[in-house]
Amino acid sequence: MAQALAAIARATTMGVLLLVLSSTAVSGTDAPGEATAPPLRFGITAVFLLDQQDLLERWQSYLEHRLHRPVVFVRRKSYTEISDLLLNGQLDAAWICSLPYVLHHERLHLLATPVFRGEPLYQSYLIVPDTDRDTDGYQDLRGKVFAYVDPRSNTGYLYPRHVLRLQRSNDQAFFRKTLFTWSHPDVVRAVAERLADAGAVDGYIWEAMQQRYPEITHRTRVVARSEKFGFPPIVASDRIDPSLEKALQAILLTMHQDPNGKQLLGALLLDRMITPSPSIYQRVAQIAQASSIEGESR
Repeated sequence: MAQALAAIARATTMGVLLLVLSSTAVSGTDAPGEATAPPLRFGITAVFLLDQQDLLERWQSYLEHRLHRPVVFVRRKSYTEISDLLLNGQLDAAWICSLPYVLHHERLHLLATPVFRGEPLYQSYLIVPDTDRDTDGYQDLRGKVFAYVDPRSNTGYLYPRHVLRLQRSNDQAFFRKTLFTWSHPDVVRAVAERLADAGAVDGYIWEAMQQRYPEITHRTRVVARSEKFGFPPIVASDRIDPSLEKALQAILLTMHQDPNGKQLLGALLLDRMITPSPSIYQRVAQIAQASSIEGESR
């Protein structure tokens, strides 16, 4: 009896181990006996609606099929964490905000810039609760609670502070309290729930939430839109294998030309991806320099 129980325990342990291995394996591996290419490690930040697991899985499968190698999406809480992984070579590529790109442009390779509603551009939205019918802009928020996204977010931190600087003020003196939510959707939720009197978010993310979660965005009101900036780019680490970089860029730039890629772009509310021009990020660089936000040498 004891021997039988031991045999069952060993079999159960082996079964659990096989189940864990199979559940963590990534599709797109080679047939048995063939060498498996190392995975593409792709960072995802708050410029993407992180709760869209189904969409991530479809995108993963698409990239694996076209790259002929496994793809692993890596998510972290902050832009800085993803930037560090890119600079340290622990990520091959990532979809990042425009501010981290300009801060580290000498170490990052532009792969593709998404086109949103006909332009490779986006804006910062200033939002308030829908019950607030009085606020018309930042000038009306003195003494209020304000929600930021991330200290390395252009639309969710750099730009609103730039507006206050133009008004010869700063957030510590102007707002009663500020907070970081670490994601654009959570700024929208904080304002909708009246945990904050106002917040600044990526307009693309607000529009994506308007499509996916209208019950949340309808409880907010967009009161101001910024000038237009270069859309958050997809970049590669300067340590990426050059052949992998070239293959990934070619795939991203031709997604709109095949049915599956076009479906994915549609789900992301994007028209296509284009060859990026560093010049469209110049305005973000100018504001960062004027605001004394600089990249750290690595």
